[in-house]
Parts: sequence; structure tokens; C-alpha cells
Amino acid sequence: MEILCPICGKQLDRRPDRWVCPEGHSFDVARQGYVNLLPVDRKRSLHPGDTRQQVLSRREFLEGGFYAPIARTLIETARELGISGELLDVGCGEGYYCTRLSQALGMELTGLDISKEAVRWAAGKYKGPTWLCASAARIPAGSGSVDLLTSLFALTQPEEYRRVLKENGFFFQVLAAQDHLMGLKSIIYDHIDLKQKDTVPTLAGFQRVKSIPIRFSFTVEGEQVENLLAMTPHVYRIGKAGAERLRNTTRLTDSASCMLNVFRRT
Repeated sequence: MEILCPICGKQLDRRPDRWVCPEGHSFDVARQGYVNLLPVDRKRSLHPGDTRQQVLSRREFLEGGFYAPIARTLIETARELGISGELLDVGCGEGYYCTRLSQALGMELTGLDISKEAVRWAAGKYKGPTWLCASAARIPAGSGSVDLLTSLFALTQPEEYRRVLKENGFFFQVLAAQDHLMGLKSIIYDHIDLKQKDTVPTLAGFQRVKSIPIRFSFTVEGEQVENLLAMTPHVYRIGKAGAERLRNTTRLTDSASCMLNVFRRT
């Protein structure tokens, strides 16, 4: 995949210790193997994205296999469609889903996340893929260079996704449904406000091929209860009473409910 300089937009020459563009902009390859392509003037905060603790909690939870049905659905769907080539995961986190997908399909993987902590842990564990700290709003990839773009439980940037995808390339979008993690919500909130969620959106420049509901139950115990909270947006919304109730919860049976939308670039 062609990786571009985030400052001038010219192609980067990938050297073992640093990546350099023709204009002389240089980006060091970190000890773990990732490259930071997020300029300071494009950060909304000093440390954007997930914190180290959030990344570690999500890694611990996902490695427990609780969300394995989501990974299996991604793999099965990509195989059915005969997808191969270059895979770009936007909002890759610590790399759980995209590494399994790329290994199963033999695809070249580039993982991108705005959280430096996330890509640092991804690069430290999964050697071989390209790991970038960068913004989804300005993906440092050449136009028409991606065969499959995935974005799981993250904001969608349709125009930018369409730009980097090849003609007839695929976009896999996973969105949480309204009834996602109702067990967790019933503990941490005094009242659950069920807002309508559009889990099958229309995206300009894309044709929706199919939408696949994914729903399954799982049980977590001990520290995994806290890990589940830490990997969700609810960690920012929980009050003192809800936090106390969760601390007193040693075992939780819950249901994951989400939608896999498969789009093709038109």
C-alpha cells in the first residue's frame, strides 16, 4: 500500500529506521515497529484516542475470546465475497480483529488508529503488518490503494474511505445496535434511555451489498467485568452509584448485539 506523508502528501520511502518523503519530512519507526504520522497541529488533545488503560483492558477482554463471533463473521463474509489484496483497518485498536482477518485471508494489513498507545501495543504483539498512528479524517494512504477497509465500532468517514478504496473495493462497517450490552447498562445506569439507532445507514458513493445482524451471549467474571466497561464509551458516562454497583458485580451475563454492513465502492 502506498503510504503518504501527512504534511506534503508525497509518497514515503520506507527505510528500516525511518520513513522519508521527497520533501525531506522524516518519521521515525518506533522501537515496537509503528510509525507516528499524526502531526501535532492535527491533534485535538495532547494524547488523542484511547488511553493505555483502555487499550490494555480491551486487549485483555478480547483475548478472552468473548467477541470471537464478530471476528468469525468478518472472516466468513470476506471469504464468501472472495476478497483479497490490501486490508486497511481504520480504528484498529490493539489489532485483535484485523490481524485475524488478514491472516485468515492472506491479506496485506495496515492498521491505523489515532491512539498512539493502541498502535504501540498492536505493533508490539503482531509483527509483520504496518501500524500507523494517524487520523481517519486524513488517511495517509494513496487514492485507490485499498481492497478492503474495515471500521468496527468507530465513526465513519465515507468520503475519505471512498477515496482510498479501489474501484469496487469493499467497506466493512460494524455498528452497535440499540440493545447492545443491556446487561452492563442495567447495572451502571439508573435509567436506560433507548434512543433510536440507524444500524443500516446509506452512504454516498457506496452500494450496500448486505447487512448481517450479529448477536450472541457471553459471561464475564472478576476483572473482565471492569474490562468490559473500560472498552466501551460508557466508561466516560458512568456515575458514582453506577461505578459502585459495577465494583460489586463479580459475574455478568450479557448479550452483544451489532450489525455488519457490507458496502461496495461505486
